[in-house]
Amino acid sequence: MPTFIYTGKDKNGTAVQETVEAQDRFAVYEIARIAGHTVESVTEKKKFSLSTLLDVEKINYHLSRVKQDELVMMTRNLGAMLVAGLSLSRALSVIERQSKNPRLKGIIKDIIDQINKGETFHSAISRYPKVFNDLYVAMIAAGEEGGQMAQTLKTLSVQMERSSTLKKKIKGAMIYPAIVIIILVIIGVLMMVFVMPSITDTFKSLDTDLPKTTLFLMAVSDFMSNNLLLTMVLLIGSVGGFAAWLRTQMGKRVSSWVLPRLPVIGKMAKEVNSARTARTLSSLLSSGVDVIRALNITEDVVQNYYYKQIIAEAAKRVEKGTALSEVFVEHDDLYPVLVGEMILVGEETGNISQMLEELADFYEAEVEQKTKDLSTIIEPLLMVFIGGTVGFFALAMIAPIYSISDSI
Repeated sequence: MPTFIYTGKDKNGTAVQETVEAQDRFAVYEIARIAGHTVESVTEKKKFSLSTLLDVEKINYHLSRVKQDELVMMTRNLGAMLVAGLSLSRALSVIERQSKNPRLKGIIKDIIDQINKGETFHSAISRYPKVFNDLYVAMIAAGEEGGQMAQTLKTLSVQMERSSTLKKKIKGAMIYPAIVIIILVIIGVLMMVFVMPSITDTFKSLDTDLPKTTLFLMAVSDFMSNNLLLTMVLLIGSVGGFAAWLRTQMGKRVSSWVLPRLPVIGKMAKEVNSARTARTLSSLLSSGVDVIRALNITEDVVQNYYYKQIIAEAAKRVEKGTALSEVFVEHDDLYPVLVGEMILVGEETGNISQMLEELADFYEAEVEQKTKDLSTIIEPLLMVFIGGTVGFFALAMIAPIYSISDSI
């Protein structure tokens, strides 16, 4: 039978708290009435379980994360509900009830509480910088100040969706070559550990001079087969160390310099950064954010170190009265000539945000087409790489056979 705890007062008005067993809450009230108590609250005493020791809701909140697609959907739906006439608090409460993500639900619930206390929407979301970045907060602030929140949310959702789509297409284009290289490495390790030892034993028994390529492969095979665990640690450590190095300041600078100068990927890297710069600036300027603030936020959005420097330089020079287009025209080694020319046209016509939007659309379309063609370009390069690797192995194994035949 369930156990309940009720609090209330006795006939003399003294506070009481009793623990009783009853079929349900109605039975608790009957027991209290017979005892001469008035009931103020009734709670069921839960049996011992893991959930009594662990706050499952809090654990789910910390383990989950807000994905970009979920944030895009939330932004679009919020804008649509505001257009339909719902208040901001009510629209957010609808999104909270619909959301399946524990972290997003918790964040929206806190935002609603802050808004109900009189805080502005942009200051409430600024408490969660890992979910709502500077671009998001700045555009919301501009939308609140200009009274165009619904339009700002629509613009923001489009900007985020285009940015997310661009990232997905680039990652998708890189999956195929990455898988091929990983499989090639795995096959190479397996050959060195399980196939090469049997072949090298034969060569060693013949006691003859071997080519340097064969000796190199034999040495690598001996090391891997005798230190298999160490080999795995070195391989995983090398990959992890390289990934960690890329996150360092030096790694970011080196990768930022190399990427735009690669033969196949370089042009696409320039177009990606141009599209990201134009899209971010267009969204901010169309929402009413001033040029200097828009450039500062765009600097944070762009990932490439040298592009960041150009945008930071643009902010300083614009603040001194220089035209925005001038900086981009000067740096045509990273930004294509079209970027500076389009910004110049926008400045002359007084419609720079529209020019930037068209520029972003153009380069996003270019990148999309190049990602489709990338697999066609990479496939022959991969075939040459695989062929060269296999040829190296084959020659290293065949050359000793010829030298043995000559000695006979």
